[in-house]
Amino acid sequence: MLYAKNLGNPERIARALAGIALAATGAWLYGRTGALVGGVLGASFALTGMVGYCPACAVMGRKPR
Repeated sequence: MLYAKNLGNPERIARALAGIALAATGAWLYGRTGALVGGVLGASFALTGMVGYCPACAVMGRKPR
């Protein structure tokens, strides 16, 4: 593995669900600035949730319990 996972399973699930919800909100707000913001944030949250690695958490030195 090229990275060490820094998210625990409960946070991974929460991030994935939040990402799906944000992406759905972005799709609902089609054609608005909120759609772009919601889509990008949703995709990044879902991706970090599925992979289990958050670059921002790594910068801050956070480790899973």
